[in-house]
Amino acid sequence: MKKFAPVLLVLGALLVFFLMDALKTEPIKADLPDAALAVKTQILNRTEVTLSVESQGTVRPRTRTTLISEVSGAVLEVSDQFIVGGIFKKGDVLMRLDPADYEVALQRAKAQLISRNALLELEKARAVQAKKEWEMTGRPESDAPALALRAPYLAEAEANILQAQAEVKQAQIKLQRATIRAPYAGIVSAKSVDIGQYVTTGSRLGETFAIEFVEIRLPLTTKDLSQMELGSFQNIEADNKATLSGSVNGRSAVWSAAIVRSEGVVEELNRSQYLVARVSDPYGLNQPLAASSQPLLVGTFVTAKLRGKTLRNVFKVPRSALLQGSRVAVVDAMQKLQINAVKVVFNDEGYYYISEGLKNGAEVIVSAIGTPIEGLNVEVKNSVSNGSAE
Repeated sequence: MKKFAPVLLVLGALLVFFLMDALKTEPIKADLPDAALAVKTQILNRTEVTLSVESQGTVRPRTRTTLISEVSGAVLEVSDQFIVGGIFKKGDVLMRLDPADYEVALQRAKAQLISRNALLELEKARAVQAKKEWEMTGRPESDAPALALRAPYLAEAEANILQAQAEVKQAQIKLQRATIRAPYAGIVSAKSVDIGQYVTTGSRLGETFAIEFVEIRLPLTTKDLSQMELGSFQNIEADNKATLSGSVNGRSAVWSAAIVRSEGVVEELNRSQYLVARVSDPYGLNQPLAASSQPLLVGTFVTAKLRGKTLRNVFKVPRSALLQGSRVAVVDAMQKLQINAVKVVFNDEGYYYISEGLKNGAEVIVSAIGTPIEGLNVEVKNSVSNGSAE
């Protein structure tokens, strides 16, 4: 019996093992979750977008003038404003030349006119007397020779009056030109003479430029032109505005300008067309500038933003959302990825503008997704709530 004891122990152990294996419960099997791609999205709707065009240019004066003396004389007086950087208004006296010679010339011309008027009156009296003498002959006046009625002498006296009046007018003009007045509101950019100097006709006195308004030539490339209404180049609208930005004395500033005209030609060097923007009263001469405003100095380099054409019923899609081949990935109602072919009508540095291929309320994936797979599960991981695109 003892020799079968080990065998019985082994058999008993096997029996217990099989009983335990047969009676154990099956573990609960959990469903493995399907893989989902984490993405960021935006909900987009059709909207209206007004494009903007950016250009750059330098502020230039409307008019730049070299002042030339039209008469000769010594400089007797120079305005305090006739210095480099001096600001003056239209009609201000900038300089006075010695008027003595022109005052004498005017006096002589007036005296000559008085003398010629007296001679005219004398000749009129002689013509009347000649007419009476002819009537005493009993013959009609139509038969009288012109010389007998002194007609040539009367015409000569009247011509002398016209000549004397012209000489008076010329003397007055020269006297007026001895006083140099500002032709417009502006600034002195160069000064060539001062008190005591003698100037002759044609002498250079200085240089000025107008500041009633300034202009900026804005070059536009072919791409810029595609963003604008071409009709505006033929008939510039009065409300066509531009916003200028630049730096004055180390401070950033913004000005409002009006687009006044197109130059109507293509520049041969850069193949650009030019619009001209105008800013009125840039130095605040007529109306003081606001405390927060800066004068727009001539020579300032500015950046201009112009209003472009309006795109209607388009989706404004971030550039990161467009896939290769003009496609866009969207999230459907089942949280699966779908790929839609779209039509891009325009694009700029930040967005693509799409006219076809999307529906209002489309949830567009704007994050990088590598290789897009149709039907892939997605999980939206937006840090902020979605809103309609502007």
